[in-house]
Amino acid sequence: MAETIATELVKVLFQKLSDEAFKRIARAQGIHNELKELKTTLSRIQDLLNDASQKEVTHKSVKSWLNALQHLAYDIDDVLDDLATEDMHRELTLESRAIICSKVRKLIPSCCTNFSLTHRLSPKLDSINRELENLEKQKTDLGLLKIDEKPRNTSRRSETSLPERHVVGREVEKEQLLKKLLGDDGSSQDNFSVLPIVGMGGVGKTTLARLLYNDTKVQRHFEPKAWVCVSDDFDIFKISDTILQDVTKENKKFKDLNQLQKALTEQFKDKRFLLVVDDVWSENYGDWENLVRPFLSCAPGSRIIMTTRKEHLLKQIGFHNVDRLKSLSNEDALRLFAVHALGVDNFDSHTTLKPQGEGIVKKCGRLPLALKAIGRLLRTKTDREDWDDVLNSEIWDVEIGNATENGKDVENSDKIVPALRISYHELSADLKQLFAYCSLFPKDFLFDKEELVSLWMAEGFLNPSKSPERLGREYFEILLSRSFFQHAPNDESLFIMHDLMNDLATFVAGEFFLRFDNHMKTKTEALAKYRHMSFTREEYVGYQKFEAFKGAKSLRTFLAVSLGVDKDWGYFYLSSKILDDLLPELTLLRVLSLSRFQISEVPEFIDTLKHLRYLNLSRTNIKELPENVGNLYNLQTLIVTKCRWLTKLPKSFLNLKRLRHFDIIDTPLEKLPLGIGELGSLQTLTRIIIEGDDGFAINELKGLTNLHGEVSLEGLHKVQSAKHAREANLSLKKITGLELQWVNEFDGSRMDALEEEVLNELKPNSDTLKTLSVVSYGGTQISNWVGDRSFHELVNVSIRGCRKCTSLPPFGLLPSLKRLQIQGMEEVKIIGLELTGNDVNAFCSLEVLRFEDMSGWEGWSTINEGSAAMFPCLKELSIINCPQLINVSLQALPSLKVIEIDRCGDGVLRCLVQGLHMRCGEEL
Repeated sequence: MAETIATELVKVLFQKLSDEAFKRIARAQGIHNELKELKTTLSRIQDLLNDASQKEVTHKSVKSWLNALQHLAYDIDDVLDDLATEDMHRELTLESRAIICSKVRKLIPSCCTNFSLTHRLSPKLDSINRELENLEKQKTDLGLLKIDEKPRNTSRRSETSLPERHVVGREVEKEQLLKKLLGDDGSSQDNFSVLPIVGMGGVGKTTLARLLYNDTKVQRHFEPKAWVCVSDDFDIFKISDTILQDVTKENKKFKDLNQLQKALTEQFKDKRFLLVVDDVWSENYGDWENLVRPFLSCAPGSRIIMTTRKEHLLKQIGFHNVDRLKSLSNEDALRLFAVHALGVDNFDSHTTLKPQGEGIVKKCGRLPLALKAIGRLLRTKTDREDWDDVLNSEIWDVEIGNATENGKDVENSDKIVPALRISYHELSADLKQLFAYCSLFPKDFLFDKEELVSLWMAEGFLNPSKSPERLGREYFEILLSRSFFQHAPNDESLFIMHDLMNDLATFVAGEFFLRFDNHMKTKTEALAKYRHMSFTREEYVGYQKFEAFKGAKSLRTFLAVSLGVDKDWGYFYLSSKILDDLLPELTLLRVLSLSRFQISEVPEFIDTLKHLRYLNLSRTNIKELPENVGNLYNLQTLIVTKCRWLTKLPKSFLNLKRLRHFDIIDTPLEKLPLGIGELGSLQTLTRIIIEGDDGFAINELKGLTNLHGEVSLEGLHKVQSAKHAREANLSLKKITGLELQWVNEFDGSRMDALEEEVLNELKPNSDTLKTLSVVSYGGTQISNWVGDRSFHELVNVSIRGCRKCTSLPPFGLLPSLKRLQIQGMEEVKIIGLELTGNDVNAFCSLEVLRFEDMSGWEGWSTINEGSAAMFPCLKELSIINCPQLINVSLQALPSLKVIEIDRCGDGVLRCLVQGLHMRCGEEL
């Protein structure tokens, strides 16, 4: 049975109202009876929600009733949060008084001392109770009844996160397009030609483009290759920058389009390239001409694959008869549906379900996206009754028209595929809420899973009774497995949402989630209802645009977001009136992101936002965090990455007892606050600065038992004993990325033996580590654990500036290692079989190997009898500034494509090319 979002909100309220600690707080504030009455009324309403969730699809009055209930649930939650926050404040105040009373009064926010909390909340609770009782009285008119809920399969173990491995059909289309890609079609006067893939949303245009892009013949035929997702923001600078970064793998900054396009021209000059321009909405021929100008210098036979729903631009380019990609055939559609619903490509073992399957395929219009969504919905259901419920759902027939809700035009809402609406309708209430939240992000936004989970947690969507982060990741994997998310085409660590899914999220967001931008004409009175708001960053964000939000007193989210290709580009300015006049009025904010705006101070009112859980000030020009930041008792996530002027933290920082994630990457903090190791909830601490006697000691890490993710340990030369390093217990923490950094000074004051002992004791968890960097280490030998084969997840290793080391660890034993960088190891003279660990299958996964600044390196040999399988996957080999290197003897490198030799001994390049060309094939 489907659940409504209100079901989840009411369930959370019951959990809070039933908590004994919370009851104690309510009694202390004298409002226990009001809350007890509220809980009783909520209980009677909760009995009606199963019936209401079924009727909201076809009864607008029931939908309005549920919206009213959802708003009241938000209001109740705000009251309960007020009570809990006041209790935390009281406890911290009592603790602080025991230390030094005089300073405490300065740290108590005025919002907690100027009036009685009970006096303020009692009238509010009375009003909420009256409204709840009115809602209950409407049940007769609405025909709402108490009905039992059918048991729901809540197991998440059966869910899997499968990237798109199973592509069914499209063989004919692929072969036809391959011939055009690899042949000389003569369709263009330029050296490059455009290959269009046109079709409706969800038909599989991007999937087909990926098939072509990753085809072995295509990979060999074109170099360079690049992929860019365009969407409806056809910004030539951003698109060009993305293409250049994809080709060069570098993140260079350009002041203007002219410089950028000159760099692109150089990259593509006389080369046969392949470019995929995905999801093009623009119909402006002038924009297209400007975009492709750098490609005119390419070699003949170059291709641009364009995926689009629209034909107008193609007609201007010269395509007058475009073949549109059609839905799958009945046979292929049924196979695809079976793959996602049953895990096999037919119904041979499930013959009783085949009639329902055929009916569902027909109703999905043989559209791949819809088939996958419904298939994954049914993946855990093998009862014919469940399949009948989906096949006969009335949602297939509900007309939603060209929806306009509260002033919001939902683009193509009349074309939101019924199959997708059914897939959403069948989600549990908590998952519906998480999906609706994603409506705050624009189309083609690149989602970072951990960042999204932090936002969900800040909004209170994740049950705190277990690890909310773990729960959030599990929920994300469910949404991914059901096609609500997809892997980003160029980066498996990021995710995107299909345009049709984004349309669906916007449609179900209702009057609670608002993506506010220049194209949205929303009435002022309607804005007051919204609880969550996001906006797209612009070069200058003025006050006038947001002035109407001064009435949105219930707003919980003020979130600045960027388009996918815009995440690392440009400067943005925010009107000071937004900081001074608007934000102080939004006292219920839980999420505040001012990331990348050119602001230099954190506003003084920040401590009045006592509900705040998530504060993102990254890439701003702030110089300090004010002392009253310590009054944000609920704060869970604080992000100050790349704040280049921020050098110190306030003393009150240690009041942030609930802080779980503190990200300070690329921010020049000079030291961490004393006692930060006592913040037991802390899970993310990206930079750890080791100091001497008066500062942070490495053994304080033992208190941070939940530390995980990426960690940089700086100042390791100040560690005073190996025992302290051992007490840090790195092997017990789930660290995925570890940088170990000593000082880059080798002046004779370093204690080599101590540094070797310290490195030995800093062995991390071998089951979780994925990246490792060792920088400016002063020992002569690198610890054995660094190349131990037990680190089976380790994919990226960098050893830099370890000048005194005389040999390398057996990196060849690492089974998953893909990238290895060795730089500045001046005492290494010969590299032999110790690098491979004498394993005939050494470096079985390595793709990129780079040596740089090895001033004493003279010879390198990997020749060993029976070791023909060594380096089977190596694609790129770089040897830079190794002036003494003369003797190089390598075996066959069957996958090698790129050799970069610069400032090395005479004859090295000739030796490599002559020795390898015979053994590496024509692709070298």
